[in-house]
Amino acid sequence: MDPVEARAYLQAHPLRIGVSTRSLFELDAEDRIFSDEGVDAYVKYQREHEEDILGEGAAFQTIKRILALNEDPASPYVEVVLMSKNSPDLSLRAFTSAKAYGLPIRHGSFTSGRSLAPYLPAWGIDLFLSNDETDVRSAAASGAASALLRKRPPDLGDALDDGELRVAFDGDAVIFGPESDAIYARSGLEQFLTHEADNAQVPMQPGPLAGFFRKLSMLRAIHMNPSRVSKVRIAVVTARNAPAHARAIHTLRSWGADADEAHFVGRNSKAPILKAMGAHIFFDDQAAHVDKASSVVPSGLVPGPHAPDAPVIPA
Repeated sequence: MDPVEARAYLQAHPLRIGVSTRSLFELDAEDRIFSDEGVDAYVKYQREHEEDILGEGAAFQTIKRILALNEDPASPYVEVVLMSKNSPDLSLRAFTSAKAYGLPIRHGSFTSGRSLAPYLPAWGIDLFLSNDETDVRSAAASGAASALLRKRPPDLGDALDDGELRVAFDGDAVIFGPESDAIYARSGLEQFLTHEADNAQVPMQPGPLAGFFRKLSMLRAIHMNPSRVSKVRIAVVTARNAPAHARAIHTLRSWGADADEAHFVGRNSKAPILKAMGAHIFFDDQAAHVDKASSVVPSGLVPGPHAPDAPVIPA
């Protein structure tokens, strides 16, 4: 993608991420107070600790690094909106913490228990990150790109202050549509492989995170240096393998949305690949893959059309 065109597009239509306060910050202690002592004790605690800076949550590194890609605060490529079912009392502490970390986050919705899903189209959110399953599924049902974040790994293994943002995606039912999954589920592996080989150069339909993927690819183009190395590094880590791999590559080409890395792992675990990459976040639509990956990288479960424990594209 041409970086001049990408820059103009994102300045007019910024990548907008909605992130829950519990995904951006560590709020386990506060949640325990709410669960054990009730809402009054929770509100009292928040007011007494309004100046205390919250710790980093599962989405923190991703949000910090993607916001750092903005070049002009007056015309940002990326905007982040805080989304919380907490009361407005938490907004004081949340925005104070964002400022303390140097995160230019100035917008948010705090709904005192009401669902956040109706507010996503109002904000024009391209991706919603939350650890509230009800909100994520409601958002997905309304057509919004969303992912349920697992807890932050105990050790991210990322001490590098390298300015990069490394994002990894599964393919089918994440950046690509679920149609090929349906062929496998209906007709079996042999028919799936035949279909994918016959349609290798026919682009797949976009999946739930395709819009986010495309805008991320624009950021990648904007920050590409003369050596063809970008501050944004994108990987596709998929259970597809040869010959089904070809259709994934041709689909990305047709979108003009390049990836830096592609890993066709078949039945092998994705977690070691993600650890080797040093990914800051990973998106998959199978709970088993997300659970394993979340031990080494913050991982988001994208609501999908299939049973959570059923393998989608087997080797």
